[in-house]
Amino acid sequence: MHTTPVKRASTLFLKAVIILIGGVVLVLCAVVFPQIYTALRNVPEAAAVMYPALIGLYATPLPFFFALYQAFRLLQYIDANNAFSVSSVQALMLIKYCAIAMSLLYAAGMPLVAVLAELDDAPGAILIGAAIVAAPLVVATFAAVLQKLVRNAVDMKLEHDLTV
Repeated sequence: MHTTPVKRASTLFLKAVIILIGGVVLVLCAVVFPQIYTALRNVPEAAAVMYPALIGLYATPLPFFFALYQAFRLLQYIDANNAFSVSSVQALMLIKYCAIAMSLLYAAGMPLVAVLAELDDAPGAILIGAAIVAAPLVVATFAAVLQKLVRNAVDMKLEHDLTV
């Protein structure tokens, strides 16, 4: 059974989006992260919490790019008409874990956000920081729901194959 051209085009578009997102994040890591370090180096009040936050910030791309790779693999499974497989369930599980790891790494930076919000008298910055910590949790929840649905589909498919 072959994939239709429309299905192939939509997964091709999604693969291109994944590559584009990866490129943008890579540029941000190369350009913005060093600027953040340079700016924070000159804030003595942030010295105590700066390095855990920067470690979390610099470590975040690892699970992010691994999750993008898993999403790319998931699209390849869809192209191969293998969307409802154990491999897809595993890819969704890994995406979920990567999102949780990203959230934890971002949470390591919350003390720095609190210090900077206090210095600038900007309590809204804490809400923005909390939203950044929560965003990967939304992705993790979505991946967990999809993982459960795909696992149920795989189980039903196996039951059907055994009955026939």
